[in-house]
Amino acid sequence: MPRRTRTRTRKQNRKKTNQTRMLINFGILAFFFLFFSVIFSLLNMGSNTIARGVKIGNIDVSHLTQEEAKIKIENWYKEVALSNISAVYEELEENFTIEQFDVSVDLDQAIKKACLVGKTGNVIKDNYELLFSMLFSKKIEMKIELNQEKMNQKIEELNAKLPDSMKQSNYYIEENELIIIKGQSGVEIEKQEFQKQLEKIMWQEENRKFVIPVKNVSPKEINIEEIHQEIYKEAKNASMTKEPLEIQPHINGVDFAISMEEAKTLLQETKEEYRIPLTITIPEITTEKLGKEAFPDLLGKFSTTYSISNQNRVTNLELASEKINGTVILPGEIFSYNKVVGERTIAKGYKEAAVYSGGKVVDGIGGGICQLSSTLYNAVIYANLEVTQRSNHRFLTSYVTAGRDATVSWGTIDFCFKNTRNYPIKIESSVKNGVVTTEIYGLREEKEYEISIENTITEVIPYTINYVKDNSLPQGTEEIKQYGSNGAKSVTYKIVKYNGAVISKTLLSNDTYSPLERIIVQGTKKVQGVNANVEEEQEENNLNQLNPDLLEAIKEL
Repeated sequence: MPRRTRTRTRKQNRKKTNQTRMLINFGILAFFFLFFSVIFSLLNMGSNTIARGVKIGNIDVSHLTQEEAKIKIENWYKEVALSNISAVYEELEENFTIEQFDVSVDLDQAIKKACLVGKTGNVIKDNYELLFSMLFSKKIEMKIELNQEKMNQKIEELNAKLPDSMKQSNYYIEENELIIIKGQSGVEIEKQEFQKQLEKIMWQEENRKFVIPVKNVSPKEINIEEIHQEIYKEAKNASMTKEPLEIQPHINGVDFAISMEEAKTLLQETKEEYRIPLTITIPEITTEKLGKEAFPDLLGKFSTTYSISNQNRVTNLELASEKINGTVILPGEIFSYNKVVGERTIAKGYKEAAVYSGGKVVDGIGGGICQLSSTLYNAVIYANLEVTQRSNHRFLTSYVTAGRDATVSWGTIDFCFKNTRNYPIKIESSVKNGVVTTEIYGLREEKEYEISIENTITEVIPYTINYVKDNSLPQGTEEIKQYGSNGAKSVTYKIVKYNGAVISKTLLSNDTYSPLERIIVQGTKKVQGVNANVEEEQEENNLNQLNPDLLEAIKEL
């Protein structure tokens, strides 16, 4: 055999030997890998803890038992669900919590899935899952559902607060006229995008703020036939039976005093307000004639106080109180403050009084009637009725504590509640001697509950001072144009008891009140001899810093 051939043969033999050794080594490694994989899989199958790297949502539940994982996530959920989320639009910032949406979370199903990671019984699949989980983590999403009704309610509440919100056409009855107020174009919240953004950040522990998505919209066309259908009623006498006590309140007959064609012709005019004459038929037996027996029991009552020195504010309160006094609400019926009170105008006797606007205190028509809606709101809670629409003021009020107010504004913000009892209820309202009182009467049911309200200020927001230069005032002098007040965040609960035992504790609201800035005007005008009478100027400055009502009284003296 040639020498070259023998060399080639030896090389080929060595190559085959090396390949054989590599195959043997690979086989040994594969055996050990498979052996330890099976052992690893079996050990994991026998473990009562969750595999390493597994997360439920954003929460790491590695090496926790099913019960430990549940406790950890429930504690995290409680903390996050009670943390504020901020929705902002221009100068509006609204704070709320996830708890307000009655969120349902399928936690047990998520934990069950977490416990099954690497425990299917398929060694290859289990080991792959375990390895993937250790290296990259495995996230299991929780099935979360928001109460859509509560979501829509919050969006409608926010819509009413938007600075340039669209206003739908509205109507109310004033004596023997139907008054229709034409709507205005503006912005409206995009519901789907709002919910999408909310769901995106609601489980984050930081950066819990988003911009409210809006779109430009126009109000619906006025449908006079639909309005006629809503207001039309046939007159019906009140009636009452005893044992058991039942009452049917009277119903005033309401119909157009003109034909439908004439009404449609009126609406063709370009106007902000339309008036359609009505025919009101009052039945022979009214609810008032049934006497106190018709509404024997006091179900809820609340009072607030006011200053009798501010006559304009008193007048507004009295006019609004007269409107709601005696209102009867049937079971299942919804009371609307704006519809019952109507638009607040000078023609109806309303006066200018202090209101909040654009972050400042200014005079506005009907100022002060929010005190009545707030007083009624508390009486409604105590009567255990369902509030369907309520918004807090932008700033804290003086007549109720944080979380116990209900602001109203014609055409945008309303206060509404539903008679969820089995019997009609009647509102009695009075404004006298510095006290606003609302009472709700009806018939006590077989099982009545004791209602209490628990409200807590969770944070105080300090006010800022804004210094404004004024060339009409002498240099070196200062005047307080607006007194500042702190803002606050509050949480309010309704507590229901029966025979002294707590049946439920329900979140009523989570409110934020902005601070009202203090405005100080500083004089910049240079005047000769400005220090000639320092004591007199100082005395005048001290008077300027007094309460305006007290200052007026001093001047009168």
